[in-house]
Amino acid sequence: MKFIHLSDLHIGKSVKDFSMIEDQRFILNQIINIVIKEKVDAVLISGDVYDRTIPSEEAVRLFDDFIYKLSEIPTKILLISGNHDSDERLNFGSRLFVNKGVYFCTKYNGSLYKQTFEDEYGPINFYLLPFVKASQIKHFYPESDIETYDQAVRVALNNADINITERNVILAHQFVAGKSEEIMLGGSESPAVANVGLVERIGYDCFNDFDYVALGHIHKAQKIGREEVRYAGTPLKYHVDEVNDEKSIPIVSMGDKGDVSIELKTLKPLHDMRAIKGTMKQLLDEKNVVNPDDYIFVTLTDEDVINDAMTIFRQTYPNTMQIRYENSHTKEIEMVDPSKITEMRSFPELISDFYYQMYQIDISDEEMAIMNQVARKVGIIDETN
Repeated sequence: MKFIHLSDLHIGKSVKDFSMIEDQRFILNQIINIVIKEKVDAVLISGDVYDRTIPSEEAVRLFDDFIYKLSEIPTKILLISGNHDSDERLNFGSRLFVNKGVYFCTKYNGSLYKQTFEDEYGPINFYLLPFVKASQIKHFYPESDIETYDQAVRVALNNADINITERNVILAHQFVAGKSEEIMLGGSESPAVANVGLVERIGYDCFNDFDYVALGHIHKAQKIGREEVRYAGTPLKYHVDEVNDEKSIPIVSMGDKGDVSIELKTLKPLHDMRAIKGTMKQLLDEKNVVNPDDYIFVTLTDEDVINDAMTIFRQTYPNTMQIRYENSHTKEIEMVDPSKITEMRSFPELISDFYYQMYQIDISDEEMAIMNQVARKVGIIDETN
């Protein structure tokens, strides 16, 4: 059997106020073409189909179109929900979809969802574990010792009656880590994912009974512990930290028990995402301008702040997403010891110094009044002052 592993589509996502819907449409159509060309038997989608629990109409239409085209090839589709998805909304119509070879599992109900297919080597079992919290599993197994996510997932798997003599694949949307290696984050994960502690980490060895583990949740493609435990990553770049990544999808070929091969198929986006650095004159010089329709993050090294820099850049790079400065002024700020910065300094003094270092002019009385008003609202300075 041959299948592809997708995750974290985040359909409907915007990056720096740029809608990614057309880029997502382009990449999903590219994936459909890969499925056809590679004669793929099944498509696995490991959660975070949508970017929001209440997706936009155009996001729902795009995903509906994607699923319909895959089912017409035909190919089997197995899908779980992620932490960004609404269990109930994503589950709509799932019982009808089974007739078209589409299998959804969006909520853990006390037992691990299982779907078995046959090929020339015998049965192959697909287990679907949607994003789940430890408390949800504890609800079904109150007598079990569950304090961490790792313990919770082990309890769920231990109660799944897995036949280790057969070929087993699982889809999961969790924070799975190796014993010593650190997980490489993409950058576009939610802050909650980036800051998870030991409580939410799950050891990859809890999936030892599975021949392939199709993970979602982390946006950078990587193996965890062994080649067959893998994050597919996002099919598109969604953050400046991902500009050097090459997005791909795993194509997994499974023969007899223990015979698993993985090929990474590179994806080519409608617009690449790049970071460029230099003075405005250098970056906008005609001989240095390449692929102007890419999504661009700009770092300017000019010493002086350039008025309306974004408008100027978008005349050449219409999809400029962000402009920041890196010069002597910003380096001075970086060198300041944060532990000393507030000693014997008032809020207006701190703001005045910061403003001058950034713009080389004094902050106006009107601007200072606005800053004071905001600081009072968020509790930085006392309301009575």
